[in-house]
Amino acid sequence: MAAISVIPARFSSTRFPGKIVASDTGKPLVQHVVERAKAARRISDVIVAADDQRIVDALAPYGTRCIMTSPRHASGTDRVAEVARQLSESIIVNVQGDEPEIEPQTIDALVDCLEKGEGDMATAATPFAPGDDPDDPNLVKVVISQDGKALYFSRSKIPFERDPAGASRPAYYLHQGIYAYRREFLLELATWPPTPLEQTEKLEQLRVLEHGRSIDVILTRRAVHGIDTPQQYAEFVRRYQRGAAAQATR
Repeated sequence: MAAISVIPARFSSTRFPGKIVASDTGKPLVQHVVERAKAARRISDVIVAADDQRIVDALAPYGTRCIMTSPRHASGTDRVAEVARQLSESIIVNVQGDEPEIEPQTIDALVDCLEKGEGDMATAATPFAPGDDPDDPNLVKVVISQDGKALYFSRSKIPFERDPAGASRPAYYLHQGIYAYRREFLLELATWPPTPLEQTEKLEQLRVLEHGRSIDVILTRRAVHGIDTPQQYAEFVRRYQRGAAAQATR
């Protein structure tokens, strides 16, 4: 199946305005995402779905393919769906524009998952790392069935450990905000209004479950966090610079 990556890029951000084009590394934040997505072997092309001409202008020197989308979209899914209407690829991978360290192997695994299975869409999760707090509502949890499908996503700590003194300890899985859709399903999903659970948790993937549709979940070995604040961006810049310095000495 042909697969393409679409990166929704919104200029406004409450906690970090203009983060998508922050360029302390020498290139815009979203360009790092583009390059990681292009490294995936199952992806034929990468498109940035922009809502502001400043994003297009920032990416022009890199020859990155951009499509302007409506600034009125309520979610990244809606923005990706607008672009998907113009595409012919069977699988659309929604890679968040503020995740410059996304693993290309994760993108490939999601495409493989849809190609080999019958699910409507697929996403990724990873076991909580030491030091990560499952009680943190900013870290979205997912409960996974034995056949690898999402049972529920929540900002609350799920599953609830009723007997902390018991011999078995629950496994907590951190949801990673990357999605692969069958194109036809994505276009259908974009026509559905927000659902009650989605509005309560502020998690748009719950719209899929509330409509009785399935989400396959692949497991990855490490978490990838998006850039939400200037402090997180500064930490990414330091990691990037250390990596560049290490490569230069080889």
